[in-house]
Amino acid sequence: MHMQELRLKQTLTQKLTPQQIQFIKLLQVPAIDIKARIEKELAENPVLEQTDERNEDAQVNEEATQGEEGTLSAYLSEGTYKAGPRQYESQAKQARREFPIPRKYSLNEQLLEQLNLLKLDERQHKIGQHLIGSLESDGYIRRDLAAIVNDLALTQYIETNIAEVLVVLRKIQNFDPPGMGARNLQECLLIQLQKRKNSPARKLASQIVSQEFNAFIKKHYDKIAKNLHIKDFKLLREAIALISKLNPKPGGRDEVSAQQPLYPDFIVTKQDGQLQVLLNSYHTPTLKISRYYTTILENYRQFGKKDEKFKETATFVKQKLEAAQGFIEAIKQRQQTLLHTMQAIVKLQHSFFMEEVEHALRPMILKDIAREIDMDISTISRIVNNKSVQTDHNIYLLKFFFTEAISTTSGEEVSNRAVKKALLAIIQQENKQKPTSDDQLALILHKKGYNIARRTVAKYREQLHIPVARLRKAL
Repeated sequence: MHMQELRLKQTLTQKLTPQQIQFIKLLQVPAIDIKARIEKELAENPVLEQTDERNEDAQVNEEATQGEEGTLSAYLSEGTYKAGPRQYESQAKQARREFPIPRKYSLNEQLLEQLNLLKLDERQHKIGQHLIGSLESDGYIRRDLAAIVNDLALTQYIETNIAEVLVVLRKIQNFDPPGMGARNLQECLLIQLQKRKNSPARKLASQIVSQEFNAFIKKHYDKIAKNLHIKDFKLLREAIALISKLNPKPGGRDEVSAQQPLYPDFIVTKQDGQLQVLLNSYHTPTLKISRYYTTILENYRQFGKKDEKFKETATFVKQKLEAAQGFIEAIKQRQQTLLHTMQAIVKLQHSFFMEEVEHALRPMILKDIAREIDMDISTISRIVNNKSVQTDHNIYLLKFFFTEAISTTSGEEVSNRAVKKALLAIIQQENKQKPTSDDQLALILHKKGYNIARRTVAKYREQLHIPVARLRKAL
């Protein structure tokens, strides 16, 4: 007979509060979308109001970093509460005039518009919005669906499962541009082929991608012909040509180009030989707490505590006041955190911002910024993602400033961006009948002064989306 034994086990778990979740989500919102996010909150919470009051005087950046604890009593007494100061409003306006950046209809907006055309219930629509928000810059969803299910429970309070998420994902995969929402290259190509005009070449192309994908990417065409019993080699060439014309990156590239105007999150200017970091809050509405609703709560406390109907109203108002306070604090904390992060980037990349030449870029990783401002690496990652900065001469994605260090033969450390540039130049100049192997590339780079191993060459080559030597060979 087995005796049942009760044991007490103590575990430590970390659970994010709704306010922390809200702050984390706001950190990820770029400047171009923050106005829409604030307007959504204004529409949902009657206690929040937008004020037209603007502070046109220049204020020092340190003002944005001063802590100001907001309590409900402070809100009731003051009636207004601003979402942080507007840094150098007049200077930001001037910078915008000198460097106009047109607002483009973003790919994310196009996808959301297509989602709105579907006949989805509210639950499916929220799942679709989350999936579109999870797309990477090249159009893929690489996050595991089980993790997305957990995200939906944590941030949207939606209890779902992989099967339900997959149903919505399949609908998104039918959106334009073709290939969006794929989880890997094979699925991306198959989605695009499904949208092509039906023909023998398309049918064979789909068969090759679905059944002989590994052989295709290795250019083992004889093996494909044998395994699929293909005797019409003209049709095989047509099918391979059709696959080669498909877009492996339906979402486009993540680099900044002249064809990809951005609304910058930060503005870095030079004044009297000094660098000044501005948070671009030109289009960020200033928020305040409605005096009308605070008066309702004050009247209840003074006169209406015995009135049950008045009590219900007061309870509702108090909940909305607390939600408004939390949102304003989250916006203010977002401003402070963004500014601290950008100031740290400018400090560590001071030479680059002064000269704006690529060789002045120093090696820097997320951990360096996290250490500089004493924050978690995951928080820095959220800030850096999809954010940009405007300088006197250009606009840069913040990701541009983060590179690994490579030692030179002289013992110095340089950014791996310089190594990648040299690697690309070597491959572009190689004999396409006898492409250069990774071992040979490492040797050439070593002669140029870069102390780099073959496996690192292979990693950088893959990051540059350059295939191995065998696949670069021209017929």
